[in-house]
Amino acid sequence: MKMRAISQDSLGGPEVLKLTEVDRPEPGPTEVLVRVHAAGVNPTDWKTRESGGLLQARPPFVLGWEVSGVVEAVGLGTTVHQPGDEVFGMLRYPQGNGAYAEYVAAPARHFARKPAGVDHLHAGAIPLAGLTAWQALVDTAGVRAGSRVLVHAAAGGVGHLAVQIAKARGAYVIGTASAAKHDFLRGLGVDELVDYRAEDFAEVVRDVDVVLETIGGDYGPRSLRTMREGGTIVSLTISLLDERLHAMAAERGIHSAAMLVEPDHAAMRSLAALAEAERLRVELAAVLPLAEAAKAHELGQSGRTTGKIVLSVP
Repeated sequence: MKMRAISQDSLGGPEVLKLTEVDRPEPGPTEVLVRVHAAGVNPTDWKTRESGGLLQARPPFVLGWEVSGVVEAVGLGTTVHQPGDEVFGMLRYPQGNGAYAEYVAAPARHFARKPAGVDHLHAGAIPLAGLTAWQALVDTAGVRAGSRVLVHAAAGGVGHLAVQIAKARGAYVIGTASAAKHDFLRGLGVDELVDYRAEDFAEVVRDVDVVLETIGGDYGPRSLRTMREGGTIVSLTISLLDERLHAMAAERGIHSAAMLVEPDHAAMRSLAALAEAERLRVELAAVLPLAEAAKAHELGQSGRTTGKIVLSVP
């Protein structure tokens, strides 16, 4: 059987993304086949489109790791989901992909039940970004009540979810963002805001326990100046892959970690619980139909969006 998907035959700009027909996947043992209703769009998508990503993948391939949809069929031995269940989840990163399509097949435990009261469009924007924030702040840095947490690009896709996760755990949250996004972030509970265009965060922020570094460049070294001894800086960029920066952190008695997100059934259930309790909400910058994936990438790469972009799969 065939299905519609967004594929590319070459690396390059948004124009390489084309709506086409490909073979529909079949669920293997312990897998589920999910009819996709929404697919989240993330920076790693356009980076992979341009360069092949971390694994230097060669086209043709179908992008996308975030999914919300309905279980269509289950493979041998699957018990956690059944046909008709509404689920959301993240495909294995970076090895798997394929969310920009009508169907995906993946291990059943990469998905959790979609939060009650959250539609597919909003649920489809949570998994990769939400798991990234959860695994960085909770699993890696151990954020707890009273922690002082600095989130860079706090209004971005990962950033605005990280802010809410940290607040839900009782942290004091400091965010960097342009002034135009400050009201939005105050509405999410950010305690202190720095307009990175008007002042140097490294000169005004102090006594930080945890930094979520999402930008790269000199943000890692500058962030160390804001931190307490014994703190943790988690980088989602390549900046902390540089051993010199690990050494700089170690000299200050700071733990440094460079993190890639992983599928995580338990964390997905935690994110669903927060969403159901209305303590985690996704800001949608734009919703576009699957056929307009190229336009979604253009919008995302503009760097001017707040929250997430989602593809609707009719």
